[in-house]
Amino acid sequence: MMLRIKRVPTIVSNFQKEEADEDSRHAGGCGRNCLRSCCLPGAKLPMYAFKKMNKIEVEEKSAGSENKQPPVPFLDSLLLGEWEDRMQRGLFRYDVTACETKVIRGLYGFIAQLNEGRHLKKRPTEFRVDKVLQPFDENKFNFTKVGQEEVLFQFEPSMNNEVQFFPNAPVHIKNSPSVVAINVSPIEYGHVLLIPRILECLPQRIDRDSFLLALYMAAEAENPYFRLGYNSLGAFATINHLHFQAYYLAVQFPIERAPTRKITTTSRGVKICDILNYPVRGLVFEGGNTLEELSNVVSDSCICLQENNIPYNVLIADSGKRIFVIPQCYAEKQALGEVSSELLDTQVNPAIWEISGHMVLKRKEDYEEASEENAWRLLAEVSLSEERLHEVKELLFEAISCSMEEDNGFTKNILEDSDIGLNLSKMWTPLKAPTLL
Repeated sequence: MMLRIKRVPTIVSNFQKEEADEDSRHAGGCGRNCLRSCCLPGAKLPMYAFKKMNKIEVEEKSAGSENKQPPVPFLDSLLLGEWEDRMQRGLFRYDVTACETKVIRGLYGFIAQLNEGRHLKKRPTEFRVDKVLQPFDENKFNFTKVGQEEVLFQFEPSMNNEVQFFPNAPVHIKNSPSVVAINVSPIEYGHVLLIPRILECLPQRIDRDSFLLALYMAAEAENPYFRLGYNSLGAFATINHLHFQAYYLAVQFPIERAPTRKITTTSRGVKICDILNYPVRGLVFEGGNTLEELSNVVSDSCICLQENNIPYNVLIADSGKRIFVIPQCYAEKQALGEVSSELLDTQVNPAIWEISGHMVLKRKEDYEEASEENAWRLLAEVSLSEERLHEVKELLFEAISCSMEEDNGFTKNILEDSDIGLNLSKMWTPLKAPTLL
């Protein structure tokens, strides 16, 4: 059975149009100064070339910087400076800094924002929620249709492994650059989109390279208040073109405050934990001998979820050192008529920011009546059951084990976890079995 729900798509670009508008474009060129073949030849955009980190470089930096005042990270200042420039040029649909925001009284400190401009003046469209993997459709809105003025800079690895910035770098079409662009309907200050290999027109599905790129961006920003998020199809991604979102919020997300319990640690030092005492069940990944090793374990988990048609959301926190992976089922419940009309009337689609505890509310009454109890009730509908999460973890651990074996990086240890029910003699450091929520 195909599941569909009526929903209002979020506008992320000033050039996002309905299909009817797309059909009326002149064949000789769009005139939008976009990122397609009609406008891209000869174009130049700023480029931030980041330094790839490895274990040795991280250790040397830590040892040599104990008595030095850390400089303001260049990526941080560049991103915010360019974002402010686009605000001054009037490229956003509203002033997000004028949106009312408050921290809700309670144990976790959920954040409520009243954002009435984020969903208006768009007709409802059919959105399929029963397929996490769907082919890219060039006839629908995608990020190659974004105007070049919405792009802040290209984000690429440095050729000499040193951070560099080029104010006017050519756009190499064959190399399909990754770019950082504004979200014209921002949730918070500095809200941007990271679009890996934009010209390859990849569908919304994580792969190892794209996820590592997102971790590099988090690490380069070096700001604990800068987080990246990812929504799969079926978990409230609105555009089927590979992208991550990111913004600044100068408080801890409630999910970051939630206690965790270690399940196991891989032979490469990646610790995997359950999230405890939080309305949405999920996993936390941290540690690892290198950023790439952490990235591989998480991206392999995401790939497993995708291939098993399990919608999910990801939060990259702590400058890329801590990653939350949340399988979810709200859209499925919504399509099956299992969500109360009271929750549906709020029009809140719980994607990664809402799941993390930043509740973006569209109605004044919901904002005025915001409470920890109300936030908890909504997010509890997002969560997989304890039994279903148990099954999902079995799939993930098997996929990670097989992937590490293929990488020739496993050790012959056993995950001694009777609750998970696995006997993986390939990669795990033994650990006492936890009791699941």
